[in-house]
Parts: sequence; C-alpha cells; structure tokens
Amino acid sequence: MTPPLLARGLRKRYGATTALDGLDLEVAAGHVHALLGPNGAGKSTAVRIFATLTRLDEGEVLVAGHDVRRRPKEVRRAIGLVGQATAVDEVLHGQENLELFGRLLGLHRPAARARADELLERFGLTEAARRPVATYSGGMRRRLDIAAGLLLTPTLLFLDEPTTGLDPRGRAEVWSMVRDVVATGTTVLLTTQHLDEADRLADRITVIGAGRVIAEGIAAKLKSRLGGDQPVLTLAPGADVESARRALTDAGIDDVEVGLRQPSLDDVFLHLTEGAA
Repeated sequence: MTPPLLARGLRKRYGATTALDGLDLEVAAGHVHALLGPNGAGKSTAVRIFATLTRLDEGEVLVAGHDVRRRPKEVRRAIGLVGQATAVDEVLHGQENLELFGRLLGLHRPAARARADELLERFGLTEAARRPVATYSGGMRRRLDIAAGLLLTPTLLFLDEPTTGLDPRGRAEVWSMVRDVVATGTTVLLTTQHLDEADRLADRITVIGAGRVIAEGIAAKLKSRLGGDQPVLTLAPGADVESARRALTDAGIDDVEVGLRQPSLDDVFLHLTEGAA
C-alpha cells in the first residue's frame, strides 16, 4: 500500500542557495510524523513542495498516491495545510470563516455550514462561533485555523510549526487537537523547532539539516544515540557549586549533573545538527 507521503531525492535551489539537497521522506498512515530542524533546514520548503505550492527541481513526491507534478489537483483534494501564519480573517466570526473556506474549497452552502458546525463543536469553539476572531485567544485562533484545514477531511494534514507564538496553554490545546485529528484517521506531518513537541506528539521523527536527513526514528531511539543514564549530584540551596565541582574533579569524577536522567531530545538535536548547517 502506498503511504500518504513518499518523497525521494528532493532537491530545490533558490539561486546559489540549496534549500533541499536529496531529501528522502516516508510518512506512515495513521501517525504523527515530525520533521524537526532549525531555521533554514528546509522544513517549510519541503511542505510547500508536498502541498504543490512550490515546484521541485529534482526528485519525486507522491501524496496519497498522486504525483505532485502530474496530478496537483488530486493532491490538493487529499490534503489540509496549516501554515506558520494564521490564515483566518480576524474581522469575520469563527463560523463565517469556516463557511467561507468551505465555499472556496467547493462545498455547497448547506454542506459548508454543516461542516463548519461540526468542526466548531469538535474543537470546542461553538460558544465563540458568532464572535469576531479578533476577540479569540491565540490558542482559539490556532484551533480555528486547524479546523479550516480539516474541512475536506484530508488524508494528510500538514502542520507547519503550528504552536509558534503560543503560550503553554495554547500549545497544550493544539497538542490535544493533533491527537484528536489522528484518532479520526488523518495522518499528520508536523514541522517544528520545539523538541518537546516532537517528543510528545510524534510516532516518528525525521531530523533534517541543510536540506537533507541526518537522523530518523522514534524519540527513544534517537535519545539512545547519546548513551544511557547519567549519575548526578544534587546540592543543597546555597552550596558552593564550584567547590563541589573541584572536589569531584580531584576524585576523578567528571560530567556530574542533577538527577538520574535520560538524554533529552534537546541533547539529541544539538548533537545531530552540529556541522549540518
């Protein structure tokens, strides 16, 4: 069975700048797949190619079995896209926004209204449906934006750094929505710079740097590349940390930290991306 997304040998250049340099990616159905990388790694360029918004220079991409170059209309019918910038109109009500997007996507008026009602209820926005979006919190706007991306019940939903600029509560709301979306059968490709976000949400993580894949796997496997548990020493408040470090060094003990912990995804990310830019 063809996966929702299959990309091989993607290359994209902008003048002398190489945005993608032979990127390979396969996203399995019914999961959250995180594309993790720093600014300039090529994440957004890849998503734009997958969504038929940017033409690739070399390589092949199949989305829901459709070639992005030969069958772009079929690809667009199979996907939802939520970009980094919120796309909803702040002057319109939440209900009006979803109905407008539904009409633009080809739904007849009754169908657009019914689908808008369904999504507003599903994402806890029914009470705010008749309020201008300008009065919404950041988390509510993002929920509405994601709802707009689901109007046609896509096979594959692209979320391009969906929690950028949100406070912890707003991020938690979006995370909950992502889990709900996958539970209904939609596959999600999530691009993010938030390492905890990839750790919490993704079934599989692809780390990219300088337009190419530098690591891939589940979070636990990526963490294991840095080794196992590490013993550490916890000092009482007010203790002389430098004196403790010198004493440990004199005893031949190095790299002691607080607690007994597994390597974090932050450690993995920094380790893997060293020299990749």
